[in-house]
Amino acid sequence: MPVLDSDIQFLHGVGPRRAEPLQKVGVTTFGDLLRYYPRRYLDRSTVTPIGKLREGLGAITVVGTVTAKGVVPGRKGRARLELRVMDESGRSMKAVWFRGAQWIGKAFAKGDRVALHGKAEKYGSSFSMAHPDFDILDEDHAALDTGRIIPLYPGGQELEKVGINSRTLRRLIHGLIKEHGLEIPEILPESIRTQFGLMDGNVALRAVHFPKSTDELAKARQRLKFEEFFFLQLLLALTKGRQERMPGAVFSGIGEHTRRFVDEVLPFELTGAQKRALETIAADTSSGRQMNRMIQGDVGSGKTVVGVAAMLMAIDAGFQAAFMAPTEILTEQHYANIRGYLEPLGLETRLLIGGQRKLLREEILADIAEGRAHVVVGTHAIIEDKVVFENLGIAIVDEQHRFGVMQRARMFKKGERPHVLLMSATPIPRSLAMTVYGDLDVTLIDELPAGRKPIETKLYSEKQREEMYEFVKLQLREGRQAYVVYPLVEESEKLDLKDAETGYERLREQFGPYTVDLVHGRMLAYEKEEAMDRFKSGETDILVATTVIEVGVDVPNATVMVIEHAERFGLAQLHQLRGRVGRGSEQSYCFLMADYKKSAEAKERLKVVESTTDGFRISEEDLKMRGAGDFFGTRQSGLPDLKIADIVRDQEILIAAREAAFALAEHDPELRAPENAGTRTHFARTAPKSLGFARVG
Repeated sequence: MPVLDSDIQFLHGVGPRRAEPLQKVGVTTFGDLLRYYPRRYLDRSTVTPIGKLREGLGAITVVGTVTAKGVVPGRKGRARLELRVMDESGRSMKAVWFRGAQWIGKAFAKGDRVALHGKAEKYGSSFSMAHPDFDILDEDHAALDTGRIIPLYPGGQELEKVGINSRTLRRLIHGLIKEHGLEIPEILPESIRTQFGLMDGNVALRAVHFPKSTDELAKARQRLKFEEFFFLQLLLALTKGRQERMPGAVFSGIGEHTRRFVDEVLPFELTGAQKRALETIAADTSSGRQMNRMIQGDVGSGKTVVGVAAMLMAIDAGFQAAFMAPTEILTEQHYANIRGYLEPLGLETRLLIGGQRKLLREEILADIAEGRAHVVVGTHAIIEDKVVFENLGIAIVDEQHRFGVMQRARMFKKGERPHVLLMSATPIPRSLAMTVYGDLDVTLIDELPAGRKPIETKLYSEKQREEMYEFVKLQLREGRQAYVVYPLVEESEKLDLKDAETGYERLREQFGPYTVDLVHGRMLAYEKEEAMDRFKSGETDILVATTVIEVGVDVPNATVMVIEHAERFGLAQLHQLRGRVGRGSEQSYCFLMADYKKSAEAKERLKVVESTTDGFRISEEDLKMRGAGDFFGTRQSGLPDLKIADIVRDQEILIAAREAAFALAEHDPELRAPENAGTRTHFARTAPKSLGFARVG
């Protein structure tokens, strides 16, 4: 076994007691410890003698010996810790801690050699540092703690409990590199290192922890970021290459049902973007290879119509089609729309969701298994083992980022390599698309149907509520309808539900003669369906809802969207909610009610939504502000754990790594060339952890 695969407990200085908390932060082997990268650095490469201190120096490092220590009582029992430190110049200064005096004081003893890092201020004739960072130096490890660029590592209570702090980690990593540094394998081919000017891997791992200069640190970080991106992109490149060689069901392109749907059933003409998307899908599905494509389009761009046409291509070729959506409300709405499209064509659509009666469920399952159901629309109920298709030709997943990786994978096993079509109404920034969906072909629907007007968006504070209400009443008097949406966060579901219910009662009082209804995630399926039906039919004037209506709801007469506590939503989610209005020919409005006084960042975020309806611009800003892990939620999107690279800040490195990985995959798809041996070994060790993510998008 390679030494870097050794259990972390066997590293000198760790042992079973320290191994457990290290494992909780992802450090299970020697190699994991080498890639437990610093979160930031302190430049202590220059030590300032106390005798040369002067005001205005900024953050500095002072090294000296503790000559006195004491806890000084203060007002209201607030004691402070004071240290007196003297260096070789014979001059002394004071270090003061006003908080945590007792426990910080335990770290020091008279005679200790210490390094203090902070800003020195002059009081009277001497200098003092308030709350400095500090390191206790010792003979063996003094060079690790001062006089150089010092790494600071991610910590946490679990590590602190067993005495693992940045100082401890520096010693552990230094010992590991000293003992086994020469055994660190090179995992990038020499040709790629030369082409992109990258330092060797073992040098980079030493330099990222113990850099000799800021220049060396920058080069080390560049190499390690490239490496992370490279193996992710290599996984995508090899997966995409394998997919392109996989056989798939052969459709015959635009057949009778598809043509009748476009020419006779649809009450409008397809946009140019929709037509191009259909041509691409027709080419994919008639090629003899499995299609793995994502349709990306803004809210209201007509992705569902394209999905229906793709399913009809499957039916024209003698196959069944499946359409999966993340929530029951969305699924039921898709079912109603799809059934409305297919009934005039004499085709059978079945709905499969949780909670259906046993006899009904058995009837539906029989229809699917015996091929009487041409299209099955469902939630994750579709992927249950009992659901067996006679001949599934295409699987479509709407709002696919809401499904876990394994859920999507099970969907695609329901047939003999069915074609795969993912749909997303969340515009995805290029860098994220290259990372999360890099193995898929992507089609962009970038036109809205004719007659749609841009939604006017305005940010309101609480003191402007009455003004906003008056405008809503004006819209209602003209026969329009309105949504009022409250946030629903899983961790505080009860609180948020109460918030929505309170708002519902307040709106009933405020909008006296108008009908107000409430829909939320805790209602039974039939209750939600009835509430939505009342709103669609015009019985209800105002629908108060939690975010269960974020996607899929299509009521053209609704022209007002009021979003309460807008500061609690991500930008992409606000854009999704706003897309529930503006679906008819009338001018529509979105009002963001927010308490942004508490956060300048919140106001800045909301101003982005107020200023544009461009989903891609909004998604780019959302990605910058929230980071990749939170954009969809790492758990759901399948986003790999990037330890040092950042897909927002490091886009240039990402693009270069993608170029290198795809070129290597094309020239040596089995990684058999001798110079790729290290790459192959590393890929084999790490790829299985993410293979499911790459396979299903």
